[in-house]
Amino acid sequence: MTRHFAKSLGLAVLLLTPSHAALAADDTTSLVERGEYLAKAGDCAACHRTPQDAGQPYAGGYVIHSPMGEIVASNITPSISEGIGAYSEQDFAQVLTQGVRPDGSHLYPAMPYTAYRGLKEEDIHALYTYFMQGVEPVDAAVPETNLSFPFNLRFSMAGWNLLFLKDPYTPDPSHDAEVDRGHYLVDTLGHCSSCHTPRNVLMGEQQDRYLAGASIEGWHAPNITSDASGIGSWSEEELVTYLQSGHVAGRAQAGGGMAEAIEHSLRHLSEEDLRSMAAYLKQVPPIETGKPVDVGQRIVQSETLDLATLEPPLNVDPDVMSQGGSLNGQLIYQGACASCHQIDGQGTDDNFYPSLVHNTATQGENPDNLVMAILEGVHRKTNEYTVSMPAFHHELNDEQVAAVSNYVLSQFGNPEQSVDAAHVGELRRGGETPWLVKAMPWLLAAGGVMALVVVVAIVVMWRRRKARR
Repeated sequence: MTRHFAKSLGLAVLLLTPSHAALAADDTTSLVERGEYLAKAGDCAACHRTPQDAGQPYAGGYVIHSPMGEIVASNITPSISEGIGAYSEQDFAQVLTQGVRPDGSHLYPAMPYTAYRGLKEEDIHALYTYFMQGVEPVDAAVPETNLSFPFNLRFSMAGWNLLFLKDPYTPDPSHDAEVDRGHYLVDTLGHCSSCHTPRNVLMGEQQDRYLAGASIEGWHAPNITSDASGIGSWSEEELVTYLQSGHVAGRAQAGGGMAEAIEHSLRHLSEEDLRSMAAYLKQVPPIETGKPVDVGQRIVQSETLDLATLEPPLNVDPDVMSQGGSLNGQLIYQGACASCHQIDGQGTDDNFYPSLVHNTATQGENPDNLVMAILEGVHRKTNEYTVSMPAFHHELNDEQVAAVSNYVLSQFGNPEQSVDAAHVGELRRGGETPWLVKAMPWLLAAGGVMALVVVVAIVVMWRRRKARR
């Protein structure tokens, strides 16, 4: 009787308890969802997308313009033939944290394994589960990156890693839980330092200039330390708004790589995580990089403009933006910019078209983002709207871009700044080339000459020795 009762009770418990298979399925689903969130936090889609976002997610083919040449982002779908479908979790972790493929070949640090190195094991596991079970495999080949000599020697990255591959995130006992979470997100998944920290001659991050600002693909990633020349005057609320939308009225608007980070990554993060990132950034040690940028207080030229002199002429030459010769920055501004940013540069009342007066791109110490916005436009998708400023790189030549940039700076921005056509051309080509890359042909030539001299010396010595015998 007792045994029969126990068996019946056990059967009832079994019927009321979810099966092991169901529990495992729930765990896997939860893990995939967490991995998807982490992949968005890591901004994986921004680089591993297809060109022009014309294909499936993570299928690769997008070209990253680096100082060494064009690097093609790989297919990271779980395709066995073309992606990472054959990777074990250990292989996946090695690529993510060491930049080494299963076949032993090294990745270039355009893939931010230098930041992902700090990822926690449980986050790597969730990411692996997501990419293997939550992403559709795409059997599409992607062109292999083919840099010029000597940058095509991938094994040289082993030496680079010895010099610069450090653990980016170490918990600080002085941080509370919120700041520590922000530190983790900023330094690992967010890999903010990859763009906002300047690099040395060997392209390693200058740790003593952590988050002090750097140039990348022509755009200037600004100082985001707590100094007044960085984000010292920003409130945490403004930082959260910027990370969500890339726009803070009277402050700044995201363009270039930061706009991509907003679209593919930051706008998808939870309010709690964004607040953690803001809290961490506000206590990053300050590094001064120029005068304080307070766009709300600086007295600007537009406040004393005679608007009657700025009315667009009734007979603007429709070919003004394709003409060379004598240039008129005001005329170009009126023809190409004023319809959105207004004649007085104040933008629209709803801030959809931003003010050029209260704007870090025009008021700061570096005008590169103003020039790049004119050349490349601004494209940014948020959770509420899409921003699309047209690019003028085909319509305006270097002299014309310089003319309209200088007009905007002198009338609406920082009149102490100016640009010339040569600098516009440099930005159009992707920004300043590091001197080591510039000097590489000469260094190779010198190395070749030295090698030839050594060979000739050996031959001469051999012949002399042979003649004495």
